[in-house]
This record gives sequence, C-alpha cells and structure tokens, in this order.
Amino acid sequence: MTFATIDADRPLRGVVAGAGFIGGHWAPELLAHPGTELVGWVDVAEERARAAARELGLDDLPVSASLTAVLDGEEPDFLVNCTVPQAHHEVTLTALRRGVSVLSEKPMAVTLDQARSMVRAADDARRLFAVNQNRRFMPGLIAFRRTVAELGPLGLMTSEFFMPYRGPAFLDTLEHPLVQDMAIHLFDAARAVSGTDPVSVYCESFQAPWTWYPGACSATAIFEMTGGLRYTFTGSWSAPGRPTSWTGNWRAAGARGTACWDGDGDPTADAAIGHVVRPHKQEPDPYPGRNRYTGLAEGLEEFVTGLRTGRPPQGECHDNIHSLAMVTAALESVRTGSRVAITV
Repeated sequence: MTFATIDADRPLRGVVAGAGFIGGHWAPELLAHPGTELVGWVDVAEERARAAARELGLDDLPVSASLTAVLDGEEPDFLVNCTVPQAHHEVTLTALRRGVSVLSEKPMAVTLDQARSMVRAADDARRLFAVNQNRRFMPGLIAFRRTVAELGPLGLMTSEFFMPYRGPAFLDTLEHPLVQDMAIHLFDAARAVSGTDPVSVYCESFQAPWTWYPGACSATAIFEMTGGLRYTFTGSWSAPGRPTSWTGNWRAAGARGTACWDGDGDPTADAAIGHVVRPHKQEPDPYPGRNRYTGLAEGLEEFVTGLRTGRPPQGECHDNIHSLAMVTAALESVRTGSRVAITV
C-alpha cells in the first residue's frame, strides 16, 4: 500500500487511547522519542487517564472520555490504540476516518471481517495503520530469525509454550483464552522467522483436568505455510511445572540443518553434512537501562520512520492481517473439528 507521509519539520503529534496497563507503558515512549510528542490521552474512564497523566507530570495534558473530542481538538498525526481488543475496531476506524494514522496493540481486531474493514479504511484514508507485535523486536528472536535464514528451505518448525499463568479477570470470560489472547504472539513470530504465510490449519483447544480457567486454555495447532512448511504450536496456560519462556521453545529444520532457541538466550544450530550454519548472537539492547516494556520503543521508531519516509513498518496492516487470520482460522477449526483454509 501507499500512505501519506509527513515531512513537516516538527515532532509528530500523538494521542494514546486507553490508560490501562499497556497505555501506561506507551505514553512514556511518546515522551521519550525525540520525534514525537504526546498531545492527548483518552479513556472511557476519564479520571483514569487524568490520573495516569498526573503520574507523568502532565497535569495540563488534554484528557477525555471522548475520542472524537480529542482527535478533533488536538489534530494529532497518529493514535496509539491501547484499548481492549473489543474496542480496537471502532477506535481505529474513528481515527483513520479523520485522517489520523494508527499504531495499535495486538490483536488488530476480534474478527477477520472487522480487520478487513480496518485495512480498507486505511487504504481509503491513505493513512498508515500498523499493529505492534513487540516480540519481533526481541534480540533473541532476531538472532533466531537470522540463524533460521541460513537453513535453506524449511520443512518443519515447532514452538512450545507452557506457562502457569493466572492472568487478568477478562481471560476467564474467553472460551479459548490461550488461542484468543496469547497465541498470536507465537503465530506472528513463526511468520517473522520463517518468512512464510499461513495456508491452512487444524487446531484442537481443550481443558486440562487440573486447569483453573473456565475456558479451554490448552491447544495444539498444525499450520501449513507457504512453501510447504509445517508449523506446529502446542501450549498451555495451566502448565503444572517446567515453564517455557514467554516466547516459547523453538525448533526449525531446513535443508542445511536445524536451529533451536529457548526463547531467552542465543540460538543454537547443527548443520547437515556438507553444510555450514552459523548461529547468530543477540545484539546489544539498543535502549539499555531504560525501564520499558520490550519492543515498544523499537515499534514506535519503525512507525515514525514509516510516517516520515513511506516505508511500511513491521506489522503494517496488510501484513499483520495474516497473523490474525491464523488465530481466527484456528478457532474455526476448533469449532468445526476440521482443517480450515486460511484466506485474508
């Protein structure tokens, strides 16, 4: 896609929508970035936004429960959508239709139809719309991605995610909390690492006997990806011991060898006979010593660069919709008990 760029010699004006946990991390990033300024904060509970602004010493920052009031009053260049997933569709469309670019937290939307309408709105408005998949910026995942690139054509990739997680109350309202809320991080990482897109999926989501979740918090999914790759995900949010990292355990097998990554340290690799595979090391943290939520500063930098240059950032909506489609197709497979073709 092409979108309008901003070449004005001034910081880009940003508004944060949502003053909960993640909104409280994004606002400081806008304040810290030399090319952006925070000009407004919106939350359905206006006092929550006001209190969050005060904590940052921003007593005079415009805050409101009305998104349109802040967008029309402050005329921002972009909005960071930190609202709950059920509100992503409405908030993003409201901004795009007013000519405001959007950087959103995952997932893009709750349904694929909603996501499609958001992509169309971005195209119609000629504005940048991207989803920040923060794990793409983890030094370990970047090193694993570079190592996997040396394996040649891939045949198999697996990720395992096991965590004894007792999360926020909204997870108890989900029928399939692991697939609906968490799995997109690993699905998107699989796309980033392999350079492939999903073709079809068979998924089972179920309740372990010992789980503390009302919904099905364990799942296994087999994806066919472009190029013939098979990617398998298995995980649980009620794991009774030996947890993985929050990024999971990974293994990729290609024509030239195999690479593994534990989600924390440097990847390892073994080459097939007659080949050489070089495991890549993690690069130093580009933001050392800063108390931050991993991947936000990098995501903001890519987004701002995109607005200035027209170069799409990772997570640009036409690309990220494929990651959401992996989630929605997996849920359809759970419901139907059959393999589901994935189209966007």
